[in-house]
Amino acid sequence: MNLKQLYYFKRLAEKQHYTEAASSLFITQPSLSHAIAELEKELGVTLFEKQGRNVRITSGGMLFLPYVEKAICELEKGCNALTKLTDVAFDHVKLAFIYTMGECVIPQLIEHFTAQPEKSNIQFSFYQGTTSSIVQDLKADKFDMAICSMMPDETDIDFTPIISQELVLVTARNHPLAQKNILNIDLEDVAEYPFIFFSEKSGLRQFIDKIFVGKNIIPNVACYVEEDTAMVGLVGINYGIAIMPRINLLSSSNVHVINLNNIEQTRYVYLATHKYRTMSPPAQAFKEFMLRFCQENSFR
Repeated sequence: MNLKQLYYFKRLAEKQHYTEAASSLFITQPSLSHAIAELEKELGVTLFEKQGRNVRITSGGMLFLPYVEKAICELEKGCNALTKLTDVAFDHVKLAFIYTMGECVIPQLIEHFTAQPEKSNIQFSFYQGTTSSIVQDLKADKFDMAICSMMPDETDIDFTPIISQELVLVTARNHPLAQKNILNIDLEDVAEYPFIFFSEKSGLRQFIDKIFVGKNIIPNVACYVEEDTAMVGLVGINYGIAIMPRINLLSSSNVHVINLNNIEQTRYVYLATHKYRTMSPPAQAFKEFMLRFCQENSFR
């Protein structure tokens, strides 16, 4: 049994006439008759019987027909999906990113990418979340790629470093450290203060934990949050101090920023892609652009 035989069977069931069916299929009547005979032989069932100059589908043929129609319909859906994948009119990229990327990095990437005339038709869907949730959804094929922290145990995901982030200490403007106008400080000198920490879902949490472990400091954690906006807001009301990336939001918030001395580790943000899935042409084009753009530019 092959696909042509199924198409021929479906058309003959529609036309109920060998000559008309063969003509609509652009084949000869003997070719159609031979294909149907071979299909009947393989199935062990008579699918059509003569009725004057026409033919009539048998009860066995009627039973078989809806399955053939469903199979052909599903195959055509698959062909259409593949066509859309490479059709410029359907160019689409699904991109996920951690919260700190939404303020500056993502807008810059999209602005410069879509400014290219040949890329102007490409559309985007955006997803935000913590690294943990993003990576799980990436593995479930919910988007094409992600910008997030690294998760070393995720062996199915490729992590490529694209952005380095400076970590700073942030306090309220009425905090004692801010009142002294301190601009640089060692982590050991602030160990006594309560900290606002990122939750375990955040990829940045593991990185900050390593900094404290390296300094042999056990932080006094006042609370945990998932994203930077909440952290900045709570710091602003003096609920605690925090270590976080130097993002633009800090300059317009009610906080004081202090540089951290002797933080030897570099915090990277990564492009995450699935190792075993093929990207669509527009997604691949955006990936290549992003790697090149991030190498040539520094984000602050």
